[in-house]
Amino acid sequence: MIFGWLKKRRRRKILAQPFPEEWTVILHRNLPFYSDLSADERSTLRDMLRIFIAEKSWEGCGGLEMNDEIRVTIAAQACLLLLGLDGVEFDTPKTILVYPAEFFDRQREAWEDGFVVDNSGGRLGEAWYRGPVVLSWADARRGGRNPYDGVNVVFHEFAHQLDMQDGVVNGTPPLESRAAERRWQEVMTIEYDRLVARSRRGRATLLDHYGAQDPGEFFAVSTECFFERSSAFELRHRELYDVLRDYYGQDPAERIRRAAREKRRSDREDRNG
Repeated sequence: MIFGWLKKRRRRKILAQPFPEEWTVILHRNLPFYSDLSADERSTLRDMLRIFIAEKSWEGCGGLEMNDEIRVTIAAQACLLLLGLDGVEFDTPKTILVYPAEFFDRQREAWEDGFVVDNSGGRLGEAWYRGPVVLSWADARRGGRNPYDGVNVVFHEFAHQLDMQDGVVNGTPPLESRAAERRWQEVMTIEYDRLVARSRRGRATLLDHYGAQDPGEFFAVSTECFFERSSAFELRHRELYDVLRDYYGQDPAERIRRAAREKRRSDREDRNG
């Protein structure tokens, strides 16, 4: 009880401070998706990332010196996943380890030890169960600055963290009802099997072939595509898109359409004086 009160008190103090202007510059420079958010979504994301940054331990590895650009760029991408998930937080990881670029581990771990590896050679990211998230800064920044290529290491690793919240790495995060679980399993199984079959035949797919490794990787890859190639994803994988839309409580394809409509309206107003 006392710990919950202290956490709320600490968070109120964090949010009572003005949002740093230089952080807003970073959001616009490194995260084009930020401009597509509604005013309310931007406000919520700013609050979430401030708390995320304050409550995590940030460590630069391989000679990387930690700074606000790194923290804000990574935190904003991680928190975007939570924007529509009421009551869901990243209690873990407690630590974010960031390398300058692709990194290599001296040791390989087994799945039963709670380790998820996202690159078989040089690695862009890793997510540990009840442990740290490890990221390549070059790739975290690249993923943020190019929000439409379907590749985002931060989304990928933090999707694993959502998956791990029930203690099992199986591609199914905690869901709100039995009906949602049944629907999830039905659609995810069909789509996963389809990706596996197409990958084995070497066919081009919208979803990264890496998702064919196992259901956990499929969920992470699908999350990347859902947020980054949402219009094509909605068109070509409608049932999968709907399942992820219902889970994340967000409709990124509609968000892009809304932002485009608002821009067209603004352009007309500018032309008309």
